[in-house]
Amino acid sequence: MAEKQAKTAKKKTLVLLDAHAILHRAYHALPDFTSPNGEPTGALYGVTAMILRIVEDLKPDYIAACYDLPEPTYRHEAYEDYKAGRSKTDDSLVEQINRSRDLMAAFGIPIYEHPGFEADDMLGTIAHQMKPEKDIDVVIASGDMDTFQLIDKKKVRVYTQRKGSEVVMYDEAAIKERFGFGPKLTIDYKGIRGDTSDNIPGVKGVGETSALKLVGTYGPIEKIYTAIKKKGVEEVAKESGVQKRFIQLVADNREEAEFSKMLATIRLDAPITFALPEQTWQEKLDLEQLLTLFAELGFRTLGNRVQLLFGDSDSHDEITETGENVPEQDIKEAAMALWLLESDTTNPTFEDILSYGRAEGIGGGFAEIKKHLLQELKKEDLEKIYTEIELPLIPVLEEMKATGIKLDVAYLKKLSKKLHKELSGIEKRIYKHAGGEFNINSPKQLGEVLFDTLELKPKNAKKTAGGQRSTKESELEKLKDDHEIIPEVLRYRELQKLLSTYIDNLPDMVGKDGRLHPTFLQSGAVTGRMATKDPSIQNIPVRTEEGRLVRGAFVAEPGFKLVAIDYSQVELRIAAFLSEDPKLIDIFKRGEDVHRGVALRVFGVNAEEVTDNMRRKAKVINFGILYGMGVNALRTNLGDDTPRAEAQEFLNAYFNTFTHLAEYLEETKGFARQHGYTTTFFGRKRHFPGITSSAPFIRAQAERMAINAPIQGTSADFTRIAMVKIAAYLKEMKLEKDVRMLLQVHDELVFEINEKKLEVVVPELEKLMTSMVSEKDTHGVPILVDAKVGENWLEMEEWQ
Repeated sequence: MAEKQAKTAKKKTLVLLDAHAILHRAYHALPDFTSPNGEPTGALYGVTAMILRIVEDLKPDYIAACYDLPEPTYRHEAYEDYKAGRSKTDDSLVEQINRSRDLMAAFGIPIYEHPGFEADDMLGTIAHQMKPEKDIDVVIASGDMDTFQLIDKKKVRVYTQRKGSEVVMYDEAAIKERFGFGPKLTIDYKGIRGDTSDNIPGVKGVGETSALKLVGTYGPIEKIYTAIKKKGVEEVAKESGVQKRFIQLVADNREEAEFSKMLATIRLDAPITFALPEQTWQEKLDLEQLLTLFAELGFRTLGNRVQLLFGDSDSHDEITETGENVPEQDIKEAAMALWLLESDTTNPTFEDILSYGRAEGIGGGFAEIKKHLLQELKKEDLEKIYTEIELPLIPVLEEMKATGIKLDVAYLKKLSKKLHKELSGIEKRIYKHAGGEFNINSPKQLGEVLFDTLELKPKNAKKTAGGQRSTKESELEKLKDDHEIIPEVLRYRELQKLLSTYIDNLPDMVGKDGRLHPTFLQSGAVTGRMATKDPSIQNIPVRTEEGRLVRGAFVAEPGFKLVAIDYSQVELRIAAFLSEDPKLIDIFKRGEDVHRGVALRVFGVNAEEVTDNMRRKAKVINFGILYGMGVNALRTNLGDDTPRAEAQEFLNAYFNTFTHLAEYLEETKGFARQHGYTTTFFGRKRHFPGITSSAPFIRAQAERMAINAPIQGTSADFTRIAMVKIAAYLKEMKLEKDVRMLLQVHDELVFEINEKKLEVVVPELEKLMTSMVSEKDTHGVPILVDAKVGENWLEMEEWQ
């Protein structure tokens, strides 16, 4: 027994990366990340995260990466349509595949590839060549089911991502459990089933279930055809449990099945020779090169993980401090400076500050990095924002967290009981429509019910990165009128999310004082707006009745009232004075309803002729235009099956009316393209590395964000400046015990105010919130707020 354990302990692990499969999967599964210099990085982030996960989970001794080459392979020569169904690889992905080679070099991972062969053939050949090596186990990391055929007992296994961050390790037993037969027969299964992703035809008309049953009953394709020849179609149908018509299809298409099996078979004889390196991959890893590359790519969290995994006290890095050695206030101040300089670095950590110092080549530790950051603020004209807004705001937010807001737990429990009862009823109705119980929360099971059992067919149906049919809300909306189950599923999801995230969760977060104490993330968003966590107050839904009801749980202490003061249409007002558009300015100066005012000018009608539908359309374009909305998005948001030509006409009419606004938006975009950033009215900068990207969709996304950034950022500055001024006013007037600033949500500030002080304090707060810009600066556009007062955050009345 001891000898057996010793032998097992000596075994080493070789991990083979199916680089192309991992990169492709990550590219389609992750958002369109970009580096600080605009380089697309989503796929690179995914492959890096996968490598680190492998290192943490499997602790491999050796790693090698296998790549496809762009040249056709022998499979293309055998079958011209091989992989023909695949669209041309996006330029952005091609760029990342090429860049991934730099990652492999920094990780110390050798690359194997050969013209005429695919990455799969590299994997198969290396695994085959390692077969005689008794002390080496091979793990293939891939998102591609093709590699299952290479599994050999526990000697060769496949490590793959199933959905989200869930990973699974397949050995021979796991394959048998999943398919009902061993790894070698997965190519026979593909021979009959085909593979649409690779355009392997299979036997047309024969599906997954039939293929599984046939291979499970008879084994390889050759034996299936022997059985059909000897026993006949009817007997094979009876034995396998497959419908006769499908057996007939298989019988009639032997050539296609055998040819498809050939296409699906991975070669084990590619012209490469694999030799185990003399050093382990970790001994070859260049930590400095890797961290520098991560800094270039903007991989903050991954950089921190690498430091934890591979950093050591003998590192050549001059910066050896930890956050514990540096005063907390210094870290907060440096983090704020870093965020102002690099708007994409939200919520900077101590490691982020060190990483910045490393990327800038600064030696001498944290103090030198902070000094450099402050010098850069001066250079970039950001010093005033830093000293007059951000630094004074730090203690204000700390005080708000310490104060917290009272939560009515009994109210939430009552609401929970009511909504759980409704949820249970919805669940029963869904099961009735589906013809049986299933896990509604499982996208796979829900997809099977909707698309197989009920045979619903959404137009332009989308699939997930893993190839499953999507059951996202946007896809279900397309089917809303096709079956009664769809509205029920949407309602189920809405209620369940509300219950799990807020109604059932908030009571557990209340402190001993009966109050919630959310953390305000001062540098939590690239826009300049703030975020919150524990809980995320900003994300409480207010568009649904039940979402609004959650606000009813936020209450005032006895003798106090909650007061919510909200900026009124602030982004449109900012757009008016930043663009200096005379017609938009005129609407606000006259005190008109802005949407009605826009409608009568765009549609060319008198005030009394503006219909509710005209006003609705004006509202859609007013807000959409500030976010760079184009004609297709406008058409979708206008609804009512608006034709594209009509949406375009409306857009043209809008810009022909508000010409200065149109010019301002174009100038903002042009400035961002030229300089890489935009500024708010107060000088805060937001950087857009993607605006010069070679990938059109990344560039277009950056342009849309650039249009909105000065407007939304100026609005965020208003709120931040107001909070600093209000805190100073309360201190000066010794009102801290009577007036507590509790929450900041988008353009709204929420206070808890002594009932006896309302008459004096509320007008002062309104004045402070509207006085950060002069009438001259706004060209006469008034900055207004709406104040409401109540016992709780839901039932509030206008302050008179």
